[in-house]
Amino acid sequence: MDSGLYAACAGLRAQSQALEVSAHNLANLNTAGFRGQQTSFQSLVAAARPTVLNGASSGLNSAMNNFGVLEGTHLDMSPGNLETTGNPLDVGIEGSGFFAVQTARGTRYTRNGSFQVSSSGQLVTAAGDLVLGGPGLEGKGGITVPAGTISIASDGTLSVNGAVAGSIHLVEFAPGTQLISEGATLLSAPEGSAQPAQVSTLRQRALESSNVNSISSVVTLIGVQRQAEMLQRAMSIFDSEFNHIASTELAKV
Repeated sequence: MDSGLYAACAGLRAQSQALEVSAHNLANLNTAGFRGQQTSFQSLVAAARPTVLNGASSGLNSAMNNFGVLEGTHLDMSPGNLETTGNPLDVGIEGSGFFAVQTARGTRYTRNGSFQVSSSGQLVTAAGDLVLGGPGLEGKGGITVPAGTISIASDGTLSVNGAVAGSIHLVEFAPGTQLISEGATLLSAPEGSAQPAQVSTLRQRALESSNVNSISSVVTLIGVQRQAEMLQRAMSIFDSEFNHIASTELAKV
């Protein structure tokens, strides 16, 4: 029975973690460039103390010792929809590329092209992070945007009143590169893994929507909540049974 309690406890912890992931996805349903996270689970078997019945391990004992834990999360890299906004500083990405931005923690990457011009005339993200310019390797510097009519070409060239002011640095990653989510839309990547984009292009006056599907996310959230409630009830039953044994059965020993 103790194994059953531990299994229920481990399962509840895993579902609680999955609930946080699902809630985070739904909270960013309308965040431009957001990449949803998906959970994966694994089973762990507790230290073997098999109950032998007729020379074979008890199937019930094995099942009770089967602990479900959250193995981890991974990013859903499927693209969102490009939606026209009409804002000249909104830039969407066609392809698998990312914008490189300079944050307080170093260079990070995002699909959120909702840009603005800072008080110092630099092109920045909505959070105030500097948008890195190119061509060349990341970290080359920001882009100074003079006053005037802004035009952004598909290759990232930014012009003001017809004069080139700089180029937005767009990068791509090899398949299988581990990208780690940091907050809503920022991603970190292994050092040196970002390469200048070869096939991705930009579209001015458009933003990529979140790739989270509202219907499937709500269904997932409800399913996780129900599993967590079931495991809570199971723990309550085990606890009640333990109390019963402690108050009645042990007194007879």
